[in-house]
Amino acid sequence: MADTDASPSEPLPIRRLQESVINRIAAGEIIHRPASALKELIENSLDAHSTSIRVTIKDGGMRLLQIQDDGCGIRKSDLPILAERFTTSKISTFSDLSKLTTYGFRGEALASISYVAEMTVTTKTKADSCAWKACYSDGALVPFKQGATAEPKATAGTDGTTITVENLFYNTPTRLSALRGSAEEYARILDVVTKYAVHNPHVAFTCRKANSNSPDVTTPSGSTVTQAIRQLYGQTIAKDLVHSVISSPNESGESDDDPTWSAEAYYTNANYHAKKTVFLLFINHRLVESTQIKKALETVYTGILPKGTSPFIYLSLQLDPRTVDVNVHPTKREVHFLDEDAIIESICDKIQQSLVAQSQSRSFEYQTLLTGGIARNNKGKGKERLLPAEEHEDTDSGSSTSVSTPATKKVPSNHKIRTSQKDRTLDSMFPVLNTSQMPNELVPDLGSQDEGTSRKTTKSRTDIPMSECYLMSVRQLREAIEAARHQQFTEILQNHIFVGIVDVSRCLSLVQNFKKLYLVNHGALAEELFYQLGLRQFGNLRRIKLDPPPPIKTLISLAVDVEEGIKKTKLNKALIIDRIVEILMEHRAMLSEYFSMNITEEGRLESIPLLLPDYTPNLDKLPLFLMRLGPQVEWTSEKGCFSTFFRELAYFYVPEPLIPENSLVEGSPTADTNEKALAWQIQHVLFPTFARYLIAPKTLLDRDVVEVANLPDLYRVFERC
Repeated sequence: MADTDASPSEPLPIRRLQESVINRIAAGEIIHRPASALKELIENSLDAHSTSIRVTIKDGGMRLLQIQDDGCGIRKSDLPILAERFTTSKISTFSDLSKLTTYGFRGEALASISYVAEMTVTTKTKADSCAWKACYSDGALVPFKQGATAEPKATAGTDGTTITVENLFYNTPTRLSALRGSAEEYARILDVVTKYAVHNPHVAFTCRKANSNSPDVTTPSGSTVTQAIRQLYGQTIAKDLVHSVISSPNESGESDDDPTWSAEAYYTNANYHAKKTVFLLFINHRLVESTQIKKALETVYTGILPKGTSPFIYLSLQLDPRTVDVNVHPTKREVHFLDEDAIIESICDKIQQSLVAQSQSRSFEYQTLLTGGIARNNKGKGKERLLPAEEHEDTDSGSSTSVSTPATKKVPSNHKIRTSQKDRTLDSMFPVLNTSQMPNELVPDLGSQDEGTSRKTTKSRTDIPMSECYLMSVRQLREAIEAARHQQFTEILQNHIFVGIVDVSRCLSLVQNFKKLYLVNHGALAEELFYQLGLRQFGNLRRIKLDPPPPIKTLISLAVDVEEGIKKTKLNKALIIDRIVEILMEHRAMLSEYFSMNITEEGRLESIPLLLPDYTPNLDKLPLFLMRLGPQVEWTSEKGCFSTFFRELAYFYVPEPLIPENSLVEGSPTADTNEKALAWQIQHVLFPTFARYLIAPKTLLDRDVVEVANLPDLYRVFERC
């Protein structure tokens, strides 16, 4: 036995691997998880010049991953080799790699997906009279069902391509078992979609779970980068963004030895910081990662942000394709380029200069998670406001207006609640709106009753009882609202004290609860409120009568004419208008019965739903509301129809200036009256209704509420002064 161990073993024979094994090994290098598959598919859609990309996910992308675009489509003649390895329309020779301006070029993405999943492609070019559908497995066409041919078959479809990936990694159980849970994989997918939506604001992105009524990511076409960041990452980041454009010294580009480059960066200033860096890096429009660039940018913030905190950075770098090697990583996640250190240094210097200039006027603001105990402490305290020092009344002064405290226990100064009999708000520092200045339709009709009777009348007018409804879909939607309740945030709104409107156009207001002052987005709160009020009054909605009733076709035409997305797609506007009118006319009986929205047989709009007494929506938005009802409402599903209709109705009801700001002369009587009338509705109608009826979900807390002051913390600051 000892002799056997000492003797050298026989060499194993070298064999040629089977083609199927080779392909699955290669697929594992490209497709690591559902998010990496989706990244490849999104890049293909962008290469096809799509203006709309819709993603549908089931079970974290492992059961279903579908992407639909409106791009140029794929020729039928190309479908047989579509999923074969190294088939591409981007390059023909190796030298083409040095001048690439597109995303995909290896011809491995679709092939790799077909080796580890069941893939179906439905595509239509503008020249085709119908769409073509094909199924793929292991890089080749396969029959749709047993006994059928594998050839693509004709089917109904619109211009563009839809790729459906099912049962990902069904034949590689080791890779499947290595994936995280469906929730984490879906979060990775949302991260990919979000980053590409920021970099491509001209493209409309939508990402939702299968059978979900509302998308988790949605952006309109024709936006700007700032608007996309605001919608996807929140107002907290967007309001502190700094924009810089950096370019190489050699802007002429005449010298091949010194090629030009340019960069565009959006990054937060010293007022914003988070626990983890959010870094979006695109090089020549390709989403990549670079530890070197990320560390260099984080170093810039070292002396600006508190220790342990990080910024938000979006960097788009445009380089001469001749200086970039994109072929260094199978998933194109990393790239190498010339003069990397010098380019990074130039970008960091520019960002540092901008941050230093911004930090000279730094404001201090922070956001908390509103933990428990807030509503409990608020009981019995009466009205509480944060006031200037000259308005404070000390509880130890013996004044009749002070807050009484037990004589045996002295309350520390930093825990005293400052109150005032004047009940002062921000509006008290400016001329107060008289109801005579308001449009007649906005003045509450209290009749000639005395003060006590008026209060009773107002209360009765604002009572909104829950309608009786036996439809299971409506009951489920109401239960979903209750299930999403955030108890502490709801209690804050129930016990809030209105301080004032900060900015009408940006929908920002201040409210106080106990010892804390909050900046809230009353537009976001109003949208959620009106959605809940619609479901609350389902089937029993009051009406706003339109006299004379306008034709819905005329209103929809007004909205379609100014819709940027339709202009860019060059679709036939007349066909779009006719289709939307046809949809509304088909469902006018249901609209009247369930939503109090009456449309005559001649196509005239007689009434729209009234969600809240004493509140008039901006009727300038009525054409947009009608236009969105066509494509945005899920007419084929009962529950989806009710949910999406009330979402659109809530968006229509969100308070905005009655006349666009750009059409008014600043300081004119019309502009002032318009803004004051809207401010009156917000303060005296909306905020009392928030307190009474809004069930606040955590999604509002995450993005639309900022704690700007805390009395004990402020006291500690002034103690050190």
